[in-house]
Amino acid sequence: MHTLLIFLLTLGIEVLEQQDFQPLVGKRVALCTNPTGVDHQLRSTVDILYAGQSKGYQLVTLFGPEHGVRGNAHAGDAIGNEVDPLTGIPMVSLYGKTRKPSPEMLKDIDCVVYDIQDIGCRSFTYISTMGMLMQACAENDKELIVLDRPNPLGGLKIEGNLVEDGYISFVSQFKIPYIYGQTPGELALYLNAKSDKPCRLTVVAMEGWRRDMTWDETGLEWIVASPHIPQAKTAIFYPATGIFGELGYLNIGVGYTLPFEIVGAPWINADSLAMALNARNLPGIVFRPIYYKPYYSVFKGEQIQGVQIHVLDYAKAHLSDIQFIIVEELMHRYPDHQVFGPGTEKRFNMFDKVCGSKFIRETFMQNYRWSDIRDYWYKDVEAYRAASSEFYLYK
Repeated sequence: MHTLLIFLLTLGIEVLEQQDFQPLVGKRVALCTNPTGVDHQLRSTVDILYAGQSKGYQLVTLFGPEHGVRGNAHAGDAIGNEVDPLTGIPMVSLYGKTRKPSPEMLKDIDCVVYDIQDIGCRSFTYISTMGMLMQACAENDKELIVLDRPNPLGGLKIEGNLVEDGYISFVSQFKIPYIYGQTPGELALYLNAKSDKPCRLTVVAMEGWRRDMTWDETGLEWIVASPHIPQAKTAIFYPATGIFGELGYLNIGVGYTLPFEIVGAPWINADSLAMALNARNLPGIVFRPIYYKPYYSVFKGEQIQGVQIHVLDYAKAHLSDIQFIIVEELMHRYPDHQVFGPGTEKRFNMFDKVCGSKFIRETFMQNYRWSDIRDYWYKDVEAYRAASSEFYLYK
Protein backbone atom coordinates (compact mmCIF):
# COMPACT_ATOMS: atom_id res chain seq x y z
CA MET A 1 0.00 0.00 0.00
CA HIS A 2 1.41 3.38 -1.01
CA THR A 3 0.70 6.57 0.90
CA LEU A 4 -0.08 9.61 -1.20
CA LEU A 5 1.71 12.63 0.24
CA ILE A 6 -0.01 15.95 -0.34
CA PHE A 7 1.88 19.09 0.61
CA LEU A 8 0.09 22.41 1.02
CA LEU A 9 3.37 24.31 0.60
CA THR A 10 5.68 24.31 -2.39
CA LEU A 11 9.25 25.48 -1.77
CA GLY A 12 11.19 27.80 -4.05
CA ILE A 13 13.39 24.92 -5.28
CA GLU A 14 10.27 22.90 -6.07
CA VAL A 15 8.70 25.81 -7.95
CA LEU A 16 11.94 26.20 -9.93
CA GLU A 17 11.86 22.51 -10.81
CA GLN A 18 8.22 22.79 -11.88
CA GLN A 19 9.31 25.64 -14.16
CA ASP A 20 11.82 23.30 -15.83
CA PHE A 21 14.58 25.54 -14.44
CA GLN A 22 13.73 28.25 -16.97
CA PRO A 23 15.39 31.08 -14.97
CA LEU A 24 18.69 29.18 -15.26
CA VAL A 25 18.60 28.14 -18.91
CA GLY A 26 21.62 29.27 -20.90
CA LYS A 27 23.54 30.32 -17.80
CA ARG A 28 26.60 29.24 -15.86
CA VAL A 29 25.30 28.85 -12.34
CA ALA A 30 26.82 29.00 -8.87
CA LEU A 31 24.80 27.63 -5.98
CA CYS A 32 25.10 28.81 -2.38
CA THR A 33 23.51 26.22 -0.11
CA ASN A 34 24.05 23.82 2.78
CA PRO A 35 22.32 20.66 4.09
CA THR A 36 19.11 22.62 4.79
CA GLY A 37 18.66 23.18 1.06
CA VAL A 38 16.34 20.24 0.38
CA ASP A 39 12.87 19.64 -1.01
CA HIS A 40 10.00 17.82 0.71
CA GLN A 41 11.54 14.49 -0.28
CA LEU A 42 14.87 15.54 1.30
CA ARG A 43 16.67 15.75 -2.04
CA SER A 44 19.52 18.23 -1.86
CA THR A 45 19.31 21.37 -3.99
CA VAL A 46 22.87 20.55 -5.08
CA ASP A 47 21.73 17.23 -6.46
CA ILE A 48 18.51 18.65 -7.96
CA LEU A 49 20.37 21.36 -9.89
CA TYR A 50 23.15 18.95 -10.86
CA ALA A 51 20.61 16.51 -12.29
CA GLY A 52 18.68 19.28 -14.04
CA GLN A 53 21.54 20.47 -16.23
CA SER A 54 20.04 18.66 -19.21
CA LYS A 55 17.52 21.53 -19.32
CA GLY A 56 20.26 23.77 -20.69
CA TYR A 57 22.36 25.33 -17.94
CA GLN A 58 25.66 24.46 -16.26
CA LEU A 59 26.25 24.19 -12.50
CA VAL A 60 29.87 25.25 -12.13
CA THR A 61 30.49 26.29 -8.50
CA LEU A 62 29.16 25.60 -5.01
CA PHE A 63 29.45 28.33 -2.39
CA GLY A 64 29.43 27.24 1.25
CA PRO A 65 28.29 29.39 4.21
CA GLU A 66 29.20 28.76 7.87
CA HIS A 67 29.25 24.95 8.46
CA GLY A 68 29.90 24.31 4.75
CA VAL A 69 27.96 23.05 1.71
CA ARG A 70 27.56 19.55 3.15
CA GLY A 71 27.51 20.68 6.80
CA ASN A 72 30.84 19.19 7.79
CA ALA A 73 32.22 22.17 9.78
CA HIS A 74 31.54 23.21 13.38
CA ALA A 75 30.25 26.65 14.41
CA GLY A 76 32.82 29.37 13.84
CA ASP A 77 35.32 27.10 12.07
CA ALA A 78 37.01 28.55 9.01
CA ILE A 79 36.35 26.43 5.93
CA GLY A 80 38.73 25.75 3.08
CA ASN A 81 38.00 25.27 -0.62
CA GLU A 82 37.38 21.70 -1.71
CA VAL A 83 35.62 19.61 -4.34
CA ASP A 84 32.18 18.18 -3.68
CA PRO A 85 32.69 14.40 -3.52
CA LEU A 86 29.23 13.61 -4.94
CA THR A 87 29.25 15.89 -7.99
CA GLY A 88 32.91 16.80 -8.51
CA ILE A 89 31.98 20.50 -8.54
CA PRO A 90 34.39 22.91 -6.83
CA MET A 91 33.23 24.17 -3.43
CA VAL A 92 34.25 27.68 -2.43
CA SER A 93 34.01 28.73 1.20
CA LEU A 94 32.27 31.97 2.14
CA TYR A 95 33.09 31.52 5.80
CA GLY A 96 36.72 32.16 6.57
CA LYS A 97 39.04 34.75 5.08
CA THR A 98 36.59 35.31 2.22
CA ARG A 99 32.97 36.08 3.11
CA LYS A 100 32.09 37.87 -0.11
CA PRO A 101 32.86 36.28 -3.49
CA SER A 102 35.68 38.03 -5.28
CA PRO A 103 35.50 39.14 -8.92
CA GLU A 104 37.79 36.20 -9.73
CA MET A 105 35.30 33.76 -8.15
CA LEU A 106 32.44 35.22 -10.20
CA LYS A 107 34.13 35.87 -13.54
CA ASP A 108 32.92 32.63 -15.18
CA ILE A 109 29.46 32.73 -13.56
CA ASP A 110 26.27 34.30 -14.91
CA CYS A 111 24.05 33.91 -11.85
CA VAL A 112 24.19 32.80 -8.22
CA VAL A 113 21.37 30.75 -6.72
CA TYR A 114 20.83 31.00 -2.95
CA ASP A 115 18.90 28.26 -1.14
CA ILE A 116 19.37 28.01 2.64
CA GLN A 117 16.87 27.51 5.45
CA ASP A 118 17.18 30.36 7.90
CA ILE A 119 15.86 30.65 11.47
CA GLY A 120 14.46 34.19 11.41
CA CYS A 121 16.97 35.88 13.74
CA ARG A 122 19.50 38.42 12.45
CA SER A 123 22.48 37.04 14.42
CA PHE A 124 22.29 33.72 12.56
CA THR A 125 24.88 34.18 9.83
CA TYR A 126 23.20 32.68 6.76
CA ILE A 127 21.36 35.91 5.91
CA SER A 128 24.69 37.72 6.28
CA THR A 129 26.09 35.43 3.60
CA MET A 130 23.06 36.22 1.44
CA GLY A 131 23.77 39.92 1.89
CA MET A 132 27.41 39.49 0.91
CA LEU A 133 26.27 37.65 -2.23
CA MET A 134 23.94 40.52 -3.05
CA GLN A 135 26.81 42.99 -2.76
CA ALA A 136 29.14 40.85 -4.87
CA CYS A 137 26.51 40.32 -7.57
CA ALA A 138 25.81 44.06 -7.70
CA GLU A 139 29.50 44.91 -7.97
CA ASN A 140 30.12 42.32 -10.70
CA ASP A 141 26.82 42.63 -12.60
CA LYS A 142 25.69 39.10 -11.85
CA GLU A 143 22.15 37.92 -11.20
CA LEU A 144 21.13 36.56 -7.80
CA ILE A 145 18.25 34.09 -7.60
CA VAL A 146 16.85 33.42 -4.13
CA LEU A 147 14.83 30.23 -3.76
CA ASP A 148 12.46 31.10 -0.96
CA ARG A 149 11.83 29.11 2.21
CA PRO A 150 9.65 29.52 5.31
CA ASN A 151 10.65 31.60 8.29
CA PRO A 152 10.31 29.15 11.21
CA LEU A 153 9.42 32.07 13.49
CA GLY A 154 6.63 33.02 11.11
CA GLY A 155 5.99 36.33 9.42
CA LEU A 156 4.20 38.17 12.20
CA LYS A 157 6.69 38.36 15.05
CA ILE A 158 9.12 41.32 14.99
CA GLU A 159 11.30 42.17 17.99
CA GLY A 160 14.40 44.24 18.68
CA ASN A 161 15.88 47.59 17.71
CA LEU A 162 17.53 48.21 14.36
CA VAL A 163 21.29 47.74 14.18
CA GLU A 164 23.03 51.08 14.62
CA ASP A 165 26.07 52.55 12.90
CA GLY A 166 29.22 51.11 14.43
CA TYR A 167 27.63 47.75 15.22
CA ILE A 168 27.32 46.27 11.75
CA SER A 169 29.03 42.87 11.79
CA PHE A 170 28.58 39.37 10.44
CA VAL A 171 26.14 38.68 13.32
CA SER A 172 24.24 41.93 12.61
CA GLN A 173 24.90 42.60 8.96
CA PHE A 174 21.82 44.72 8.24
CA LYS A 175 19.80 47.50 9.87
CA ILE A 176 16.92 45.18 10.70
CA PRO A 177 15.31 44.04 13.98
CA TYR A 178 16.63 41.08 15.95
CA ILE A 179 13.55 39.05 14.92
CA TYR A 180 12.61 40.45 11.52
CA GLY A 181 9.51 38.54 10.41
CA GLN A 182 10.42 37.92 6.75
CA THR A 183 11.34 34.98 4.56
CA PRO A 184 14.81 35.06 2.98
CA GLY A 185 13.24 36.16 -0.31
CA GLU A 186 11.26 38.97 1.31
CA LEU A 187 14.32 40.14 3.22
CA ALA A 188 16.39 40.13 0.03
CA LEU A 189 13.78 42.25 -1.76
CA TYR A 190 13.70 44.73 1.14
CA LEU A 191 17.49 44.97 1.41
CA ASN A 192 17.90 45.33 -2.34
CA ALA A 193 15.42 48.20 -2.44
CA LYS A 194 17.29 49.97 0.37
CA SER A 195 20.73 49.43 -1.19
CA ASP A 196 22.70 52.21 -2.85
CA LYS A 197 23.86 49.61 -5.36
CA PRO A 198 21.13 46.98 -5.86
CA CYS A 199 21.79 43.72 -7.62
CA ARG A 200 19.78 42.01 -10.35
CA LEU A 201 17.55 40.03 -8.02
CA THR A 202 15.00 37.31 -8.74
CA VAL A 203 13.04 35.63 -5.96
CA VAL A 204 11.40 32.30 -6.74
CA ALA A 205 8.52 32.51 -4.28
CA MET A 206 6.95 29.61 -2.43
CA GLU A 207 3.36 28.61 -3.02
CA GLY A 208 1.04 28.10 -0.07
CA TRP A 209 3.02 29.74 2.75
CA ARG A 210 1.18 32.06 5.16
CA ARG A 211 2.62 34.56 7.61
CA ASP A 212 0.95 32.82 10.55
CA MET A 213 2.10 29.35 9.50
CA THR A 214 3.98 27.27 12.07
CA TRP A 215 6.76 24.94 11.00
CA ASP A 216 4.58 21.90 11.67
CA GLU A 217 2.06 23.18 9.14
CA THR A 218 4.65 23.31 6.34
CA GLY A 219 4.92 19.52 6.08
CA LEU A 220 8.71 19.90 5.97
CA GLU A 221 11.23 17.84 7.84
CA TRP A 222 13.65 19.94 9.86
CA ILE A 223 17.26 19.64 8.74
CA VAL A 224 19.87 20.60 11.34
CA ALA A 225 20.52 24.29 10.53
CA SER A 226 23.71 24.26 12.61
CA PRO A 227 25.03 21.89 15.29
CA HIS A 228 23.08 23.80 17.96
CA ILE A 229 19.82 24.15 16.00
CA PRO A 230 18.92 20.44 15.84
CA GLN A 231 15.12 20.84 15.80
CA ALA A 232 12.64 23.33 14.40
CA LYS A 233 11.58 24.38 17.87
CA THR A 234 15.20 25.27 18.72
CA ALA A 235 14.82 28.20 16.33
CA ILE A 236 12.16 29.57 18.68
CA PHE A 237 14.48 29.44 21.70
CA TYR A 238 17.59 30.79 19.96
CA PRO A 239 16.42 34.43 20.31
CA ALA A 240 15.12 33.72 23.83
CA THR A 241 18.54 33.04 25.38
CA GLY A 242 21.21 33.52 22.73
CA ILE A 243 22.11 37.14 23.46
CA PHE A 244 23.23 36.45 27.03
CA GLY A 245 24.81 33.22 25.86
CA GLU A 246 27.51 35.42 24.35
CA LEU A 247 28.83 36.24 27.83
CA GLY A 248 29.42 32.75 29.26
CA TYR A 249 27.63 33.88 32.41
CA LEU A 250 25.03 31.11 32.17
CA ASN A 251 24.79 27.78 30.50
CA ILE A 252 21.97 28.16 27.96
CA GLY A 253 21.63 24.49 27.09
CA VAL A 254 24.48 24.53 24.58
CA GLY A 255 26.54 21.53 25.61
CA TYR A 256 23.43 19.69 26.78
CA THR A 257 20.45 18.15 24.99
CA LEU A 258 18.28 21.28 25.03
CA PRO A 259 20.25 24.08 23.33
CA PHE A 260 18.81 27.54 24.02
CA GLU A 261 15.79 26.08 25.88
CA ILE A 262 17.29 26.19 29.36
CA VAL A 263 19.42 28.43 31.55
CA GLY A 264 21.45 27.15 34.45
CA ALA A 265 24.37 27.75 36.80
CA PRO A 266 25.80 26.06 39.93
CA TRP A 267 24.62 28.91 42.14
CA ILE A 268 20.95 28.96 41.02
CA ASN A 269 18.10 27.44 43.06
CA ALA A 270 15.86 25.95 40.37
CA ASP A 271 12.62 25.85 42.32
CA SER A 272 12.73 29.39 43.65
CA LEU A 273 13.80 30.83 40.28
CA ALA A 274 10.99 29.02 38.45
CA MET A 275 8.44 30.25 40.98
CA ALA A 276 9.67 33.85 40.74
CA LEU A 277 9.66 33.85 36.94
CA ASN A 278 6.20 32.28 36.73
CA ALA A 279 4.93 34.94 39.12
CA ARG A 280 5.70 37.49 36.41
CA ASN A 281 3.01 35.90 34.20
CA LEU A 282 4.87 36.36 30.92
CA PRO A 283 2.39 35.91 28.07
CA GLY A 284 2.53 32.39 26.63
CA ILE A 285 5.54 31.33 28.73
CA VAL A 286 5.92 28.88 31.63
CA PHE A 287 9.17 28.08 33.44
CA ARG A 288 9.94 24.69 34.96
CA PRO A 289 12.82 23.76 37.31
CA ILE A 290 15.54 21.67 35.71
CA TYR A 291 18.75 19.98 36.94
CA TYR A 292 21.48 18.87 34.54
CA LYS A 293 25.18 18.41 33.87
CA PRO A 294 26.51 19.94 30.61
CA TYR A 295 28.65 17.63 28.48
CA TYR A 296 30.66 20.59 27.15
CA SER A 297 30.65 24.40 27.00
CA VAL A 298 29.84 26.59 30.06
CA PHE A 299 30.00 24.67 33.39
CA LYS A 300 31.08 21.50 31.60
CA GLY A 301 30.79 18.46 33.89
CA GLU A 302 29.25 20.42 36.78
CA GLN A 303 25.89 19.62 38.31
CA ILE A 304 23.86 22.77 37.76
CA GLN A 305 20.25 23.85 38.00
CA GLY A 306 18.00 26.46 36.53
CA VAL A 307 14.84 26.66 34.45
CA GLN A 308 13.51 25.22 31.24
CA ILE A 309 11.49 27.63 29.10
CA HIS A 310 8.19 26.31 27.76
CA VAL A 311 6.35 28.27 25.06
CA LEU A 312 2.70 27.33 25.52
CA ASP A 313 1.19 30.09 23.37
CA TYR A 314 3.59 31.11 20.64
CA ALA A 315 1.43 33.93 19.27
CA LYS A 316 1.44 35.72 22.64
CA ALA A 317 5.09 35.10 23.54
CA HIS A 318 7.76 37.80 23.28
CA LEU A 319 10.81 35.64 22.72
CA SER A 320 13.75 38.02 23.07
CA ASP A 321 12.38 39.55 26.30
CA ILE A 322 12.76 36.26 28.16
CA GLN A 323 16.53 36.37 28.70
CA PHE A 324 16.51 39.95 30.01
CA ILE A 325 13.76 39.10 32.49
CA ILE A 326 15.64 35.98 33.63
CA VAL A 327 18.82 37.96 34.17
CA GLU A 328 16.90 40.70 35.98
CA GLU A 329 15.60 38.07 38.41
CA LEU A 330 19.02 36.47 38.79
CA MET A 331 20.69 39.79 39.58
CA HIS A 332 18.02 40.48 42.19
CA ARG A 333 18.53 37.09 43.81
CA TYR A 334 22.26 36.55 43.27
CA PRO A 335 23.93 39.98 43.15
CA ASP A 336 27.36 38.45 43.83
CA HIS A 337 27.22 36.73 40.44
CA GLN A 338 27.56 39.69 38.11
CA VAL A 339 26.37 39.14 34.55
CA PHE A 340 28.72 41.86 33.33
CA GLY A 341 31.33 41.12 35.96
CA PRO A 342 35.13 40.83 35.76
CA GLY A 343 36.24 38.53 32.99
CA THR A 344 33.31 39.22 30.68
CA GLU A 345 34.61 42.55 29.34
CA LYS A 346 36.17 40.86 26.34
CA ARG A 347 32.70 39.66 25.37
CA PHE A 348 31.03 43.08 25.61
CA ASN A 349 31.87 43.83 21.99
CA MET A 350 30.13 40.70 20.71
CA PHE A 351 27.17 41.26 23.04
CA ASP A 352 26.75 44.79 21.69
CA LYS A 353 27.03 43.61 18.08
CA VAL A 354 24.34 40.99 18.62
CA CYS A 355 22.12 43.64 20.26
CA GLY A 356 22.95 46.09 17.49
CA SER A 357 23.70 48.82 20.02
CA LYS A 358 25.72 49.47 23.17
CA PHE A 359 22.71 51.24 24.69
CA ILE A 360 21.09 47.94 25.66
CA ARG A 361 24.08 46.76 27.73
CA GLU A 362 25.07 50.12 29.18
CA THR A 363 21.53 50.97 30.29
CA PHE A 364 20.56 47.50 31.49
CA MET A 365 23.67 47.08 33.64
CA GLN A 366 22.90 50.24 35.62
CA ASN A 367 19.90 48.76 37.48
CA TYR A 368 19.28 45.39 35.79
CA ARG A 369 15.69 46.25 34.99
CA TRP A 370 14.09 45.10 31.75
CA SER A 371 11.70 48.03 32.00
CA ASP A 372 14.65 50.42 31.53
CA ILE A 373 15.38 49.12 28.04
CA ARG A 374 12.06 47.67 26.86
CA ASP A 375 10.94 50.79 25.00
CA TYR A 376 14.32 51.13 23.29
CA TRP A 377 14.32 47.46 22.28
CA TYR A 378 10.91 47.88 20.62
CA LYS A 379 11.23 51.46 19.34
CA ASP A 380 11.77 50.49 15.67
CA VAL A 381 9.36 47.57 15.38
CA GLU A 382 6.25 49.21 13.95
CA ALA A 383 8.18 51.42 11.54
CA TYR A 384 10.05 48.37 10.28
CA ARG A 385 6.85 46.38 9.96
CA ALA A 386 5.38 49.10 7.77
CA ALA A 387 8.51 49.50 5.63
CA SER A 388 9.17 45.79 5.16
CA SER A 389 5.54 44.92 4.45
CA GLU A 390 5.83 46.64 1.07
CA PHE A 391 7.97 43.66 0.01
CA TYR A 392 5.86 40.86 1.45
CA LEU A 393 5.24 38.00 -0.96
CA TYR A 394 2.75 36.21 1.28
CA LYS A 395 -0.32 37.12 3.32
